[in-house]
Amino acid sequence: MSITRKIIRTVLMAFYIMIIALVTLGIGALYSYLNTGADRSKMLHTEIKKADQYLPKIIWDSISNEGRLMDVQTLKKIENDYLDAWYVKLLAYNTNETTGIEDYYTESARENIFNFINLNKEQKIHIEASTLEHHLALDFFSEDGQLVVLTDANVKQYNRIYKREAFVLETTETASYKVVLLLEDGFWRIRHLVKQAVVENPNTARYVDVLGIDIKGINYYPKASPWDMFGEKFNISIVSKDFKIIKEAGLNTIRIFVPYEDFGKANVNTLKLNQLLKTLDAAEKNNLKVIVTLFDFYGDYSVLDWTLNERHAEKIVEALKNHKALLAWDVKNEPNLDFKARGKEKVVGWLKNMVGYVKSIDTLHAVTIGWSNTQSASLLKNNVDFVSFHYYEDLNLLPQKYKQLKIKIADKPIVLGEYGMSSYRGLWKPFGNSEKAQAEYHKKVQEVIAKNNIPYISWTLYDFAEIPKEVVGRLPWRKRVQEHFGFINQNGETKPAFKYISKP
Repeated sequence: MSITRKIIRTVLMAFYIMIIALVTLGIGALYSYLNTGADRSKMLHTEIKKADQYLPKIIWDSISNEGRLMDVQTLKKIENDYLDAWYVKLLAYNTNETTGIEDYYTESARENIFNFINLNKEQKIHIEASTLEHHLALDFFSEDGQLVVLTDANVKQYNRIYKREAFVLETTETASYKVVLLLEDGFWRIRHLVKQAVVENPNTARYVDVLGIDIKGINYYPKASPWDMFGEKFNISIVSKDFKIIKEAGLNTIRIFVPYEDFGKANVNTLKLNQLLKTLDAAEKNNLKVIVTLFDFYGDYSVLDWTLNERHAEKIVEALKNHKALLAWDVKNEPNLDFKARGKEKVVGWLKNMVGYVKSIDTLHAVTIGWSNTQSASLLKNNVDFVSFHYYEDLNLLPQKYKQLKIKIADKPIVLGEYGMSSYRGLWKPFGNSEKAQAEYHKKVQEVIAKNNIPYISWTLYDFAEIPKEVVGRLPWRKRVQEHFGFINQNGETKPAFKYISKP
């Protein structure tokens, strides 16, 4: 037998052995599946990861009822299935698809939903909506354990309506419902969901005198961990030393940032929350007030994401609202930069809701939005307690633009929430500004501030050695410039601009 034939025979035998092994594994897997039985939840219901998608606030006002006594486990099951039913309906109105409706509504109940979806399809309408709060009361639980009657009072719902993909209308309403659920196939399905009283939500605007102090502040990150203040390098001793520097420089306020995802989104990280509290403790010891900026690095704004956003804000605001160092809440940093990518109506709708929500939790502290320019600063002026704008444009135009803004917003304080100049002049920008030019810039800004009595928060205390790509991207000429906005260089030495960190 030739060597070639031996090789061919060896290859064929190996191939046959591999085929036999694969067939054996397949038969074994099939046998295992047939003997374990199907998962009824997967067989009968669309799988919903509600913890990642939909978490409206639930308050049980009463579980005393007529009929059979309710146990805690059954009550939780009813709550979960009821909220899943809301979620699939809201999703269906957004997509005009009926996936999941049959799993969570009885045959008679889903007829109205299907008719509504078909009508919207014909008219090219879709609705982005979410319920944000439910107050449930158990009215009746049948003796056979197959029927439940609930009252769902004061359901807060936000709706955004589109026709042919163009935004038409947004509404926020509070309604009450009578609900009948039937136990079918081990799941509670909605049989009746009847809307009762409907009221438009009241205007959440109010005024808090945030300028009880003359704000002289600075945006703060530690030198070693910019845009990651509460990460692995968090060191409260370093933070405390920096706060002492800030106080001794003549400032009285700091603005800090809470990154949404890093803090755990709806499930706020306890360790990071404690670090945030320690930061406010350090500020209090140094007699500094703190503006806390929420939702940093967040940019979705989808209506079905709102309940997760509210759970995030709820935990942080509840934890900090009684702290003596807290001065104000900044709901979002420069959200107008997301107008183009996300849609202005979507972003503004999210801001309006979140401002109102933060106010509903904390009735004492002021709430604002950190707009990136004067052009957007008057948006939602009736909803915030003070207006905050950032300015990195031609310094010669600042007095004029500030006066124009004061005309638009005559009844509320206006804070210059960010401003600054980079002192980077190097390989990637050989004709950039020098440290001397940076000092002249800050001297001139302080003259404008003093003449117009503008509350201010500059950018920023330190030069940074490394800028995360999420901030300005990967391009080195952008990163190098961003690294040199500080009043103190990377060696810990004060730059000439430090002389003008605060007004005389």
